Amino acid sequence: MKKILYIILEQWADWELAYISSAVNMLGGGNFENKTVSLSKSAVTSIGGIKCLPDYDLQSAPSDYDALILIGGMSWHNENALSVKPLIDTCIKNGKVLGAICDACRFLGSVGALNNAKHTANDLNELKQYEVYTNEQGFIHRQAISDNGIITANGTATLEFAYEVLNALSVATQYQIKDWYDFHKSGFYNVSITNR
Repeated sequence: MKKILYIILEQWADWELAYISSAVNMLGGGNFENKTVSLSKSAVTSIGGIKCLPDYDLQSAPSDYDALILIGGMSWHNENALSVKPLIDTCIKNGKVLGAICDACRFLGSVGALNNAKHTANDLNELKQYEVYTNEQGFIHRQAISDNGIITANGTATLEFAYEVLNALSVATQYQIKDWYDFHKSGFYNVSITNR
């Protein structure tokens, strides 16, 4: 069974986790496992006021995962978020899928994790404020992008982010993933590809 680890910090963005995790369960045929990780095993509260008890803290997070996804929120600017960096470094070193959305993209830029991949974020100027960020030419003005095992999305691109993650992990066929995306984005299935 493939495992996806979602990093959630205090004031995490509920909706950014909801689309991916539900699609993984709906489309993945029972072959995927969603698990949450935070700085400690204490409950973390989302922007919407939903409390989540993480499955793991940083010290107990398993190494046998297939993707590490950083969920955006209001705490990636906090100094204690830097304790996530070793997990990110290991993820990149081991060639696993790394994803980030909204302010978590800025965080990846602040620790040098975007220097070898095309990427996006909420704002290029935010990334440029960090000396360790050296890949301005790799910034793409798009809602979501996947490159070199790294998936990034700005804060308006929850569905697009989920779409890229689902494809990177081959959660279902490309047609099934596109159907799922079209339905949630436009409110209907694209019948020309539904039965493929």
